[in-house]
Amino acid sequence: MATIKIKLVKSTIGALPKHRRTVEALGLRKIGQVIEKQDNPQMRGMVNQVNHLVKIVE
Repeated sequence: MATIKIKLVKSTIGALPKHRRTVEALGLRKIGQVIEKQDNPQMRGMVNQVNHLVKIVE
């Protein structure tokens, strides 16, 4: 199955608690950290919810 790389580019300090939990559920902890997840509708939805904090790396 295809994968996507997700990078945390902005701090979650000023973010809503729901967005903080979403970033944590993705497995991101530090700014600049890159993780690789399966590309499915659930992951795309999580990334879309916090698109102001994360970036998809090609």
